[in-house]
Amino acid sequence: MKKLIISLTISVFIVFTPYLYAADGYVDIEPAQPTQTGDKIEVLEVFWYACPHCYEFEPYLHDWLANKPDDVEFRRMPGIFRKSWIPHARAFFTAEKLGVLDTVHSPLFSAIHKHKKNIHDDSAIRKFFIKQGIDDDEFKKVYQSEETETKVKQAYIMGQRYKITGVPAVIVNGKYMVTGSTAGSFSNLLKIVNQLVDKERASAAN
Repeated sequence: MKKLIISLTISVFIVFTPYLYAADGYVDIEPAQPTQTGDKIEVLEVFWYACPHCYEFEPYLHDWLANKPDDVEFRRMPGIFRKSWIPHARAFFTAEKLGVLDTVHSPLFSAIHKHKKNIHDDSAIRKFFIKQGIDDDEFKKVYQSEETETKVKQAYIMGQRYKITGVPAVIVNGKYMVTGSTAGSFSNLLKIVNQLVDKERASAAN
């Protein structure tokens, strides 16, 4: 498989570093970054499958998605801060391309964190996909594709542009970042996301 080469400029990365000060519970992203959701307000979760905090955040996010406003488009993007995170990013984009995120996303989180499975490299991820009923040839075709490699590179670049210092992080309309550290708790995180969505909605109406 053609190896993805990314030169990581951060030699030591602390995944859950709190912000020194975020009075409103969020951080402005400067400059604001483009979104992919057209006229809808974009809410983007940046995560890593091996992150225990991301796993803990999933039930809160699931409940929020059940009541998501119609003018909001939710997206996910894998965070990539080390080369060892790339296989999980490939897993996400492969599942997305194959249309099996519902089959793979939550079960992969559970396999790693609840069942303590060692699913961190290409071989283990391939076996996991096969176990979920995904055809091996289809998996390899997408997992090893140039399209997936390009998406992984783009995710790495966007993580740098958002200036993300930890996962999970939620980006609202490319302008604001909310984390457990800035918000104080996951439940408050999503309250702040809702406030920022309201802010963006009001701004678009003016």
